[in-house]
Amino acid sequence: MTEQPEIHGVYVISVFAQLAGVHPQTLRNYERGGLLNPERTRGGSRRFSDADLAALRRIQELTSEGVNLVGVKRIMVLEGEIAEVKEAMNSLSDEARANVERTHRHYRRDLVPVQNTLALIIEKVRRPRADR
Repeated sequence: MTEQPEIHGVYVISVFAQLAGVHPQTLRNYERGGLLNPERTRGGSRRFSDADLAALRRIQELTSEGVNLVGVKRIMVLEGEIAEVKEAMNSLSDEARANVERTHRHYRRDLVPVQNTLALIIEKVRRPRADR
């Protein structure tokens, strides 16, 4: 399981910009464009988190590959949706597996397997009757 990035905003914009190697105005532009969403203090100051840093790294990766900011935003939204769907699928898969195991525990152990019974019936049907 991968470790989740820090969620709480702890970096002021100047420190975050230095960590990321970008100008603070770039961060403001990314926020205006909906690419970053830092927390705000009661006084309105931005507080960036490790999750914001991971998102910024992804933005930088995509833009260095030639994707414009509108495309970056769309890709990041789709990646978020894919992550949600994967999580839901894993949850449903776990639930289905548990249901199958629960069903198997209720099987009667004294019953004859159906495949053996069917083999006898099929064999009997295939044999031609001598009285015809």
